[in-house]
Amino acid sequence: MSVERELAHVEPETAATNLVEVRIAAEPAQLAVMRAVVGDLAMRADYDVDTIADLRLAVDEACSSLVRLAAPAATLVCRFRIAGDRLSVTAEVISDDAFGPRKDTFSWRVLSALADVVSTSVESDPAANGSHLVRIELTKGRTAHV
Repeated sequence: MSVERELAHVEPETAATNLVEVRIAAEPAQLAVMRAVVGDLAMRADYDVDTIADLRLAVDEACSSLVRLAAPAATLVCRFRIAGDRLSVTAEVISDDAFGPRKDTFSWRVLSALADVVSTSVESDPAANGSHLVRIELTKGRTAHV
C-alpha cells in the first residue's frame, strides 16, 4: 500500500482531540497554571463568567488538596476534557498517603459546591515502593444562556 493510500484511510479525529493534559511540579506556586488552563478552556467552550470562576476555584481546590498529599518531587497531572456541554477535570499525583483527600473538610465542601460531580480515588502500585496514585475527578456543565 502506498503512502498516499495510507493517508487517505486515516480515521477522522476522535474525542481525544478535546483532551488537554498539563503536567507541573506538585507545588503551590505552580497552581496558577492549572487555573489559567481551565479558565481558558471554559472560555473557549462558551461557558458564562460565573461558571468559569467556579471552575477556576474548583480546579484550584482540587489541585491544592493533591499538592498537600504529594510525595516529594511529585508531578501533578491534570487532564481537561470537553464533551458536549460538560467540562471534566481529572487531577492526580503520586503520594505516600494511602487514604487520599479527606471528605469531611471545608475544602471538600467548597469543591463539592463548585462542581456538579466530584469523586476521588486512590490506586496502589505494588511496584512503586508503597506509593499511591491519588486522583480527584470533577465535572461541571455549562449553564444555559438566558
